Amino acid sequence: MTKKYKINLLDLFSGIGGFHLGLKKAGFKVNSYFSEIDKYAIEVYKYNFKNSNYVKSVTDVRGDELPKIDAITFGSPCQDFSIAGKGKGLKGNRSSLISEAIRLISECRPSFFIWENVKGTFSSNNGEDFWSIIQAFANIGGYRLEWQLLNTNWFLPQNRERLYLVGYTSGQSRGQIFPVGQSLGEATNEIDIIGDTNKGGQRGAIHSTKGIVSALSATDYKQPKQIAAMRGRNLDNPSERRSGQPIIVNHNCLTEAIGRQGSSKEYINSLKKINKSIGYVRRLTPIECERLQGFQDNWTQTGVNGPISDTQRYKMCGNAVTVDVVEAVGQRIKNVLY
Repeated sequence: MTKKYKINLLDLFSGIGGFHLGLKKAGFKVNSYFSEIDKYAIEVYKYNFKNSNYVKSVTDVRGDELPKIDAITFGSPCQDFSIAGKGKGLKGNRSSLISEAIRLISECRPSFFIWENVKGTFSSNNGEDFWSIIQAFANIGGYRLEWQLLNTNWFLPQNRERLYLVGYTSGQSRGQIFPVGQSLGEATNEIDIIGDTNKGGQRGAIHSTKGIVSALSATDYKQPKQIAAMRGRNLDNPSERRSGQPIIVNHNCLTEAIGRQGSSKEYINSLKKINKSIGYVRRLTPIECERLQGFQDNWTQTGVNGPISDTQRYKMCGNAVTVDVVEAVGQRIKNVLY
């Protein structure tokens, strides 16, 4: 039996608990203190982690009011670093919240911390923002820092590049956390590209007679580039559709593509010629979005106050960290530090 290492986790900007679940799958027994301001995400987190402790907004959390914290995780708001954002970098109100996480690392002195953010963090303000953050981590003192750009498509059929940075107390190390190799994941599903959404509908969305298509968004949040389906699936068979296909790949975040209902039959027919198993392009289900991020089916369906709307479920999945990636990082941390 795999030994479970008990940790008190301070889960900042926690969303629906991707860090908590990933570390749990990596072999940690997690007691979490989580901080979040989205009321639906709070409900879902409480529902799935019954013994978790809500500690309000990150700006309200104080280290001396918490028990001994062993780990801090944070996927701080990324809009100002992303291509889709305004490019404000650390000057943006949302991205500047990382300073609160840095403050809490200094106050709590955890054994390790994990920061996740978008690829654009590297290039924000010509790289100055990233190195300012690295300097701020270094100024805390006593932590070794490692980072790597990881991709969800090493584990699941979604192209989602994210920066992962791990800090850990230097005296603990028996090796290095990174690199986490692509060979550790490698999504086994083969994917066929069956259409380009730039050819259909408002803002590049593809539509069928079923209505608006929900998609993985492109880096600009406006033009989902490609529609894909798993090879050999028959979408006319309900049991095949439930398996999570078709999916839309090659994008950075989950979101809804906005458009008008009723694209031309000619375009839908043209997709059939590319792949005869495809009869239409349909909206992604919330379950498919959960699967693409490594969560169990219906993870976001219910909160402590009852059912959650599909609109909120899509949003929460899009904002989440990928569980499988966190698990891989967590396994490396466990092997190196414990």
